[in-house]
Amino acid sequence: MAGIALAALTILAATAVPAAPAPPPATTAIVGPPIAAPAYLLMDVASGQVILADNADARRDPASLTKLMTAYLVFAALRDGKLTLAQEVTVSPAAWRAEGSRMFIEPKHPVSVDMLLHGLIVASGNDAAIALAEAVDGTEAAFVERMNAEARRMGLAGTHFVNSTGLADPQHFSTASDLSTLATAVIRDFPEYYPIYAVKEYRYNNITQPNRNRLLWVDPYADGLKTGHTETAGWCLIGSAKRGQRRLLSVVLGADSDALRTNESQKLLNFGFQSFDTIELYAQDKPVSTLKVWKGTANDIAAGFTAARFLTLPKGAADRLKLTMLADEPLVAPIAKGQRVGTVKVALDGRALAEFPLFALADVPVANIFGRAWDTVRLWWTQR
Repeated sequence: MAGIALAALTILAATAVPAAPAPPPATTAIVGPPIAAPAYLLMDVASGQVILADNADARRDPASLTKLMTAYLVFAALRDGKLTLAQEVTVSPAAWRAEGSRMFIEPKHPVSVDMLLHGLIVASGNDAAIALAEAVDGTEAAFVERMNAEARRMGLAGTHFVNSTGLADPQHFSTASDLSTLATAVIRDFPEYYPIYAVKEYRYNNITQPNRNRLLWVDPYADGLKTGHTETAGWCLIGSAKRGQRRLLSVVLGADSDALRTNESQKLLNFGFQSFDTIELYAQDKPVSTLKVWKGTANDIAAGFTAARFLTLPKGAADRLKLTMLADEPLVAPIAKGQRVGTVKVALDGRALAEFPLFALADVPVANIFGRAWDTVRLWWTQR
């Protein structure tokens, strides 16, 4: 990702707290290629910006893309110590009899969580999904409640789950936009498990199954993420590729064939890498400005960002950015580290592009009575 100098930052005062920052807008200045799918989306993972999309909020059958949420919750159970990778799971009749794609687990042969995860992700096993759901919550029904609770927490307003597998049901649906959010959460929150999505084949019970994500074979930069297919869903693929420091994510829903979902995903990823750059505007916890503080033990405070901030732009556009900071003045102690103290607005060629909240990078306690009294007088004079 390219870097950008901060020389263009203009600082202004704002006596009123600015409105909540708007999310980065879709980056649509360049016309994208035609995509043969009823719903699709392309986004940059670092910036969170959508580069190209169509019908991204339309409800659709997600098929086995559902297993992204199943895996996410299993990863969370591992993180929280509820499961371990070596833990042996007893295979229930419900898991053994699962319809559709399977990894071929059997009731008389307990299987480790690690093996089940590979069966879930690489072989897209419905039996693995049910076995893992039962390992986490006892029953698949209880696990599905957890799936929907997590979907609400993530803000997936267009998503509802009925099962852990993705088997078709009228009340089981999601959207390209929601699925991109979910896939990004998998990549961001559990990088230690993400390499499983790049495994090209998995052997269990003397049966070797290839990963259905053909991007892993045709794109040397691709390393995920998940396929899905039912009669109602069509052929679906969430693909991800990393070139250099940039990672893009594509979502293709409802393509007419396996080959087409692969081709259209590759087309989206190539378009994003070839036509756009992602720049790091600000590094995490690095001061970008010093702001005046009143009635505190310090006269000023370093302001910056608690997470790195990125922007995705058409290639060659970074030099035309204008950054303006509005400080939430007056800043009166106490100021807590992480407290919002301003807003940075970004414009490109005079057009508003994004807003980012600016945070205090340290605490400033309240001054003693004499310091507060003196600043009260000074503040009164400055506001006259």
